[in-house]
Amino acid sequence: MESKTIERACTSILVGKKASIDGSTMIARNDDTFLTIAPHNFLYHPAAEHETEHRVKSYLNGFEATVPANNYSWTAVPNVAYKTEGYYDESGINGKNVAMSATESTYGNERALAYDPLVTDGLDEDCMLRMVLPFIDSARAGVQLLGEIIALYGSVAGNSVLFSDKNHVWYMELVTGHHWVAQRIPDDAYAICSNRVSIQQVDFTDTENFMWSEGIQEFVEINHLNPDKTGFNFRHIFGTSNLKDRHYNNPRVWYGQRYFNPEIVQDPEDHELPFICRTSHKITLEDIQYLLGSHYNETNFDPLGSGSQQDKLRYRPIGLNRTQNSHVLQLRNDVPEAYSALMWLCIGFPTFSPYLPFYTNMTETPASYRDVPETLDLNYSYWFYRTMSMLVEAHYSDFLQENIDYLTSCRQYTHGMIAQTDKLAQDHSEDLAAFLTSRNALLSKDITEKTTALMQELILKGINLSKLTFDMDKNL
Repeated sequence: MESKTIERACTSILVGKKASIDGSTMIARNDDTFLTIAPHNFLYHPAAEHETEHRVKSYLNGFEATVPANNYSWTAVPNVAYKTEGYYDESGINGKNVAMSATESTYGNERALAYDPLVTDGLDEDCMLRMVLPFIDSARAGVQLLGEIIALYGSVAGNSVLFSDKNHVWYMELVTGHHWVAQRIPDDAYAICSNRVSIQQVDFTDTENFMWSEGIQEFVEINHLNPDKTGFNFRHIFGTSNLKDRHYNNPRVWYGQRYFNPEIVQDPEDHELPFICRTSHKITLEDIQYLLGSHYNETNFDPLGSGSQQDKLRYRPIGLNRTQNSHVLQLRNDVPEAYSALMWLCIGFPTFSPYLPFYTNMTETPASYRDVPETLDLNYSYWFYRTMSMLVEAHYSDFLQENIDYLTSCRQYTHGMIAQTDKLAQDHSEDLAAFLTSRNALLSKDITEKTTALMQELILKGINLSKLTFDMDKNL
């Protein structure tokens, strides 16, 4: 079968538990495709006990492998047209409260790839989540299992994968057919990544904070891949530093670090922007959501701003019209584990659409997120929120304040909804999953009503903004 790899041009954010405002770990990413329209479902897969091991098979490149007979429950956001476009489950949290986001496309350089080429029928992103997430009980175990699979089958593309549990956050970079490095994000730190190799110095004596493919040091030495006189800088050895990095990748990291650390002056095109970062304030969900929807706001590089045409088109923004879903996977440490996992999902443009927090201890996802048609139907969330996003952008300067007020209202509502649900959950220990499922459905219903009201307001206001009008008194 001919390989059909569909790369994801994504932006990732990882936050350790001591860097967040409430002690949560958070991993987040925009799932950006090269298509503006690629309908996605949001699905819940229950835990299962099969009689025997079963097979996972790719619809894209013929990859096929055996997975264990039993699995934990897990959520996913796959393509609707999975038989032609591949599964691409993208992101989820399993029944052991382990989160995984796969993947952010990452590119190795030609020197490294010459000695360890990508494997045409190896594991790619389309099957990665379903090969790993249902079977792991910690973030570290996720790195280990994925590394074992890559050693056995090879990788068809360069990918970066995010893992977290309530204590730890890991970032794993697969850059050649079989070689990779993973680094644990320190508890008091954050990282922002954007389609380039991000990990820098690797400490092979620190097995608590680094993991790597077998033989990687020998591979680098034998093939003379290290351009530095000392150290093992993974970015320098395996990564690229080219025009695309300077205009497509690096500026997104620059803007995120500028937002968290405005006191530090950096160059948007700098290839040495740090991987592990710390900030003086605690990071909130709103911070992450803002960055995932950002477009160099309040700089000359904003495509929706007032800079020169050259500046506005200079760099690739973070939030895009081809962001198919944006997510923040939050594992909380201040509530019981039975309802601590929240999957914040934005299925429209993250610039203009709200993030809805779904409790992942559920029995099914809300109806409007399942069985999504491939053609426009406003009864389904994918189409509904993308339509709203288009309306806002169509008259951005006129509709901006209404959109800001709407998103502010949605954020206030969701925080209140979580607080109320957490409190009520204490009385539903026997039917907790069913209770949380009903609360997810109520959340979806209420935000849909808020969004419908906004769309009605924008449509009526937009009609009055038409250029096809004429006032006789004013034009005589």
